[in-house]
This record gives sequence, structure tokens and C-alpha cells, in this order.
Amino acid sequence: MADLSKLKSRRSGLGNPPPMDDASQNLQAPEHAPAHAAPAPVPSQRMDGRSARRSNRTLQFATRVSPAFDERIRAIAARDGLMLVEVLERALDAYESSR
Repeated sequence: MADLSKLKSRRSGLGNPPPMDDASQNLQAPEHAPAHAAPAPVPSQRMDGRSARRSNRTLQFATRVSPAFDERIRAIAARDGLMLVEVLERALDAYESSR
């Protein structure tokens, strides 16, 4: 059988725990709620795409645009209560009907 008497105990290296008086009292402190509600998001702030409603669209369409274009299309979508894809679909319809 293996001789385990030579192995060091893990507790022996740690020493005694500090006294309770030395522990932090932060758990006994009261919690404070924020003084005011969170500010409304700035229009140029990007909305989390997962929070948009379902659209039953399955094909992903990714592209790169300028920051100005991104800001303009997001402002239109927020103003009209549309998803970005709906704004793009309407823009494509308007483009096709003008030709």
C-alpha cells in the first residue's frame, strides 16, 4: 500500500483563519437603489438586434456602410417604428418603382 504519511496537508500551509473582527462589514451594509431612472438611449446608440421583433426572415444579409448611412437608416427605423430590414425593403421598392 502507498505510504501517505509523507504527504503534506493542504491546511498546514494556510495557517489559522483571521479573526472575525478583521473581516469586511460590506455584507451588513444596506443596499442603495439608483437615485434616478436610467437615461433614454441616444438615437445614434446601436440597438441590440436581438431585441427586435421576429420577422421570419432566414437569410442573413451583411454589408459594410459608412457611419453616416448607419446613423441615417437607424434614425428612420426608430422614427417610424420599423426594423432596419423593413426600411431597406421599402427603399428597394421605391428604387424599383422609380425606374
